[in-house]
Amino acid sequence: MGRAEERQARQRGARRAARGRPAGGDTSGSGKPGSGKSGGRKSGGGKAKRTGIRRFFTLKKILGTFFGLILLGMLSFIVLYMVVDVPEGNAAAKLQSNVYKYKNGDVIARTGELNREVVDLDKVPKKVQKTFVAAENKSFYNDKGVDFKGTARGLINTVAGKGKQGGSTITQQYVKNYYLTADQTVTRKLKELVISLKVDQNKSKDDILAGYINTSYYGRGAYGIQAAAQAYYNVDAKDLDVSQGAYLAALLQAPSQYDWTSATDASKKLVEARWNYVLDNMVEKNWLPASEREGLKFDKPKAPKAAPGLEGQTGYLVKEAKAEVMRAGHLSEEQFDAGGYTITLNVDKKKQAQLEKAVDKTLNDKLDPDKRKADARVQAGAASVDPKTGKVLAMYGGKDYVKHYTNNATRRDYQPASTFKPLILAAALENGAKTQSGQPITANTIYDGTSERPVKGSDVAFAPPNEDDKSYGPVTVQKAMNKSINAVFAQMGVDVGMDDVLETAGKLGMNVENLPAVPAQTLGTMGASPLEMAGVYATLDNHGKKVTPALVNSVEHKDRTIDLPDPIGEQVVEPGTADSLTSVLTGVVDDGTGSAVRSPVQDVAGKTGTSDDNKSAWFTGYTPKLVTSVGLFGEGAPGTAEESKQVSMKGAGGLPRVDGGSFPAQIWAAYTFKAMGSPSKFDLDTSMGAAIAPPPDPTTQAPKEPTDEPSETKDPTTKPPTDDPSTEPPTDDPTTAPPTDDPTTAPPTDDPEEPDPSTTIEIPENPNGRKDRVNRD
Repeated sequence: MGRAEERQARQRGARRAARGRPAGGDTSGSGKPGSGKSGGRKSGGGKAKRTGIRRFFTLKKILGTFFGLILLGMLSFIVLYMVVDVPEGNAAAKLQSNVYKYKNGDVIARTGELNREVVDLDKVPKKVQKTFVAAENKSFYNDKGVDFKGTARGLINTVAGKGKQGGSTITQQYVKNYYLTADQTVTRKLKELVISLKVDQNKSKDDILAGYINTSYYGRGAYGIQAAAQAYYNVDAKDLDVSQGAYLAALLQAPSQYDWTSATDASKKLVEARWNYVLDNMVEKNWLPASEREGLKFDKPKAPKAAPGLEGQTGYLVKEAKAEVMRAGHLSEEQFDAGGYTITLNVDKKKQAQLEKAVDKTLNDKLDPDKRKADARVQAGAASVDPKTGKVLAMYGGKDYVKHYTNNATRRDYQPASTFKPLILAAALENGAKTQSGQPITANTIYDGTSERPVKGSDVAFAPPNEDDKSYGPVTVQKAMNKSINAVFAQMGVDVGMDDVLETAGKLGMNVENLPAVPAQTLGTMGASPLEMAGVYATLDNHGKKVTPALVNSVEHKDRTIDLPDPIGEQVVEPGTADSLTSVLTGVVDDGTGSAVRSPVQDVAGKTGTSDDNKSAWFTGYTPKLVTSVGLFGEGAPGTAEESKQVSMKGAGGLPRVDGGSFPAQIWAAYTFKAMGSPSKFDLDTSMGAAIAPPPDPTTQAPKEPTDEPSETKDPTTKPPTDDPSTEPPTDDPTTAPPTDDPTTAPPTDDPEEPDPSTTIEIPENPNGRKDRVNRD
């Protein structure tokens, strides 16, 4: 072997030795390849090298990886903190209901997609606020808004698929409720962490706590503490006590499981334990004295109630209140429906029930649509107003809002008929008007009551018939009002001037915009609603100071203030004018078409009205304390060819004709004599009208220059007319029959309800024998 070959062999052996394997050749001289017995040595004399997977996990590598991940996580969080902004609140978290209440605070209805009503924290008692902190996050006032340990546990649970586990601070829960969603994802939890830190830096703890208790879900469909307080204890959040607050705070852990009325025995034990836990934590944090804690007992929540819907009268009240608030606040439908409004109505819950009962017992119970087709055509509406405040105390819109959406108390598509006549006399007195012969118009002025007598002084020919075409000859204005004589008021309207008549009507509260100033308007041929007419007569009752009926008493919203107009306005007619009308209208009740509401102990003024072909019938009347307008309207029944059309009510309730002195007057009496309180008397400053003295006999005091030759027709005092024409009222055609007043139809005599012993009202045997009708200064 040459030197070169020897050198190569030695190099190969060295390499094999370095790898820890014996040489392939016989270099030891033993003759056995790889035996290593002769001349074989362990290379390097060092320790053995790691083999397999162990060679990848050294302490140095593990520590390096650990600290590298920490650094990467810190850098990632910094980047995340920089790129994740606090978003706008999610739409669902902002949704609220609108709450409607009676005057006494009882809830009428809640409307909206979500039962939530946001309240400021200062509306929640301090100790009740602390119950939520004690239940969820004792360190709330000191922490930075996040619980890293709890969040890490939540992340691990989420990755492991264990669902909703792990703790969060109040700030984190608020962020989840208001800014994010309840999705169980790693991304959402990381965003929650970042946003919570930022929210804690930018908002006060009180703002965060308020947001938390207002966005949390409490069960029973209640979102937020106000809805929860109502749902479980039937009180507002401001009236919760600490025991009730502790229960609501305990509920948040498991609303369905901890609802006492449906909880199992085991769940009841759990919720009581949770309740005790909350209160004990409050003592620990010095938020509740130990002595007070000892005296507290678990306040069991009330059974759940079905959410009030819009059935019955509720829908009518809600719809009209909404419209009133939107007008006052200049709100769009979208703005209002976003929710958050608490609307307290002026409606008196007791009077509302009394009005509903009066309509049901006096009218609805006597209608039988299966027996009489006309009975299915009758729609009733009514509005009752306090004349001193303008508050709407009760309103009847129809049998059921969900079955008949049109509010009969506010609809303006039916004629008020003869209830308009007092406004003609008001215009005459206010303007100092005179007859065609120059006589001043007062309650004692004599007019010709001949039926179909052509009016004098009009550019438009007009000769309206009286009811049943009866002629009365010369009559005073007082008697013409009592008997609702069309011929007299048609001439009076022309004498005053129809422009002045409509102007006065507008001042008193009627909507007269764009109405033509023609003599036919004297018969009340425009449209009007019971609510509108109640306001007009309330202005008369209020001695001429304008009354605009107000259904809404107050509106509250967390972020918006809505100022409601004052229902009592300025003086629109002289007090003497208004008081004279009241005096005259007492004669309608005592000796005219409104005799169904006479009382021996209560002063009443009012006017009946029945429109053309008996399509509407009215009684609008008042006492010193209460004004109520009742209207009945003929409307085609659903599912018939005449559906929604104006139709006659003749034959309804078994009556030949439904006039103002029948059902409308009886509804008025059944309601008013229950709702008015103690009897009262008008205090009038006037020298005319039936409340002062009976008018002079027209046979001895005829006008010096009569406007037309009076007829010799006998005065039918035994059968005074009601208010019902038989043909369409004219606009300018003198041959068309207008509405009048004829009480020849006998109204039902059933007593609508048992009288209140404290204010018993009876029909007097001698209604003309009353004395001391007026208190004068």
